[in-house]
Amino acid sequence: MIGYYVHHQGSGHLHRALCIAAHCATPVTGLSSLAAPPGWRGDWVELPRDDDGRPASMRDVTARGRLHWAPLHHAGLRRRTAAIADWIRAAGPRLFVSDVSVEVAVLARLLGTPVVTVAMRGRRDDGPHQMAYDLSEMLIAPWPRSLPEPGWPARWRDKAIHTGAFSRFDGRPRHREARGALSVRRVLLMMGSGGADLPVDAVRAARAATPGWQWTTLGGPDGRWASDPWPALCTADVVVTHAGQNAIAECAAAGRPVVAIPQERPYGEQLATARALRRADLAVVADRWPTPRDWPGLLASALALGGAGWHRWAPGDGASRAASALHEAASDQRHWAS
Repeated sequence: MIGYYVHHQGSGHLHRALCIAAHCATPVTGLSSLAAPPGWRGDWVELPRDDDGRPASMRDVTARGRLHWAPLHHAGLRRRTAAIADWIRAAGPRLFVSDVSVEVAVLARLLGTPVVTVAMRGRRDDGPHQMAYDLSEMLIAPWPRSLPEPGWPARWRDKAIHTGAFSRFDGRPRHREARGALSVRRVLLMMGSGGADLPVDAVRAARAATPGWQWTTLGGPDGRWASDPWPALCTADVVVTHAGQNAIAECAAAGRPVVAIPQERPYGEQLATARALRRADLAVVADRWPTPRDWPGLLASALALGGAGWHRWAPGDGASRAASALHEAASDQRHWAS
């Protein structure tokens, strides 16, 4: 048995867990504040929230900088921690995956369970991240080994499994439409569910500045939500998106040209991903939301760059690579005796 903790912020952690669990030969139990998602094959433990209530009333949430989130006297945190500990005690998992929480990784290891952490790009040299990465037996790095995260110490690189990016759309046939030679070009603005640093009037100004392009918006301040953006992805001439791991992996699966606009996130995660994309010449990267006059050139540059190089970022078998590594580690406990 493998336990898999899924953070509730955004949708990327959940999609990643679904992909890995679907390929894993060892049974996987999910633990999360989210409800069990459709298609989850194993057991699921729905956890109490540890972030409800009034933020102003929460005291010392970082334990004086030693943790990321552990508010004092929070009843939900106590129930949540107890639920995870009770499950580990009862199930006796061979392995526990944290995707991603320093506190959950530490808890599992304190209970004598080998821990695997799903790594994230960006600055992870703070005390809590160093503790979680150091105590983990393995780090799953969902990006290619050829584009490493700068500044990682050797002790992290040595235990990292670089799977390449992967998404729920890997292996899905690409949807294509027959279109006439004079058809208007299509832009898909895909901002996701994890938040968007974007005012509504900025999108309207971008549309107005690009009369030869038809814009569709999913997510963000004025876009609709689509549980399955695949058809829109595949039929877009250019995708404009943030630089979250999951969004970029989905664009890569569709093989579409991309304009990536990293959003502000803790530890500079999206900025780090954008730097890697720029370094590999896989996407056109704008450091901030472009001015209206910049949009025609950016879209033309992305169209010229194309999407043929995405296989270097997302080889198509990243989820199965991660699942195989977890299954092997859970099956062969001699690994932990070294």
